[in-house]
Amino acid sequence: MQIHLYKEDKDPFYLQIVKQIKLQILDHTLSAGDGLPSMRMLASDLRISVITTKRAYEELEKEGFIVTVLGKGTFVTDKTVNAISDEHLREFNKAVDEVLNHGKALQYSFDEIVEKLKERGK
Repeated sequence: MQIHLYKEDKDPFYLQIVKQIKLQILDHTLSAGDGLPSMRMLASDLRISVITTKRAYEELEKEGFIVTVLGKGTFVTDKTVNAISDEHLREFNKAVDEVLNHGKALQYSFDEIVEKLKERGK
């Protein structure tokens, strides 16, 4: 499992960890049943606080991506890729809505917003 943290990222470290683990599950780098490093080990590897890794693992567990088995470790659950894909689609749609609403608030037409997106996508 590879996790890279970036100080310049707008997301806090715990959220960067959450997002990267979710992506690794989605792209099958991590599969159901795969073990994750302990919170202490991950914190040590990333040179961050155990509190930060604990928060990330708690968030992932709350969302059903991982499960912690007392005395055995933390593992990827068998949550389906479809459920993960649906979640990513919801996040993407939310971001698109924000762009459209912000553009409309600045009085850009839909075509102007699309043109700006095309320019940025190059």
